[in-house]
Amino acid sequence: MIDTDSEAQRRKTDEAMRLEDLSYVMTSIGDAVQMKRFLVDLCTPAELRAISERWHVAKLLDQGELSYREINARTGVSTTTIGRVARFLKEEPHKGYRSVLDRMKETKGKT
Repeated sequence: MIDTDSEAQRRKTDEAMRLEDLSYVMTSIGDAVQMKRFLVDLCTPAELRAISERWHVAKLLDQGELSYREINARTGVSTTTIGRVARFLKEEPHKGYRSVLDRMKETKGKT
């Protein structure tokens, strides 16, 4: 009989290692053309659409000029997704959106 707790823990560890590996690979990609090629191979069209929509919403939310409803009307992205992106942008501890948006602003300011 398989110990379900240890099996679940092993799966969690494997998942974390795969995410770390993917993150490392993505940081090693040299330019936007290579990254696009990699993403197209890696993701389904629906996954690419979801990822690109979330990124677009994050940028709109960061600008602070539009309400959720206005973003929904402009982009077609659901208010549920907009709310989720907003939560990760402002409240969640990962700060992935925030750090990339801030880095982009710094880079833009230097050019």
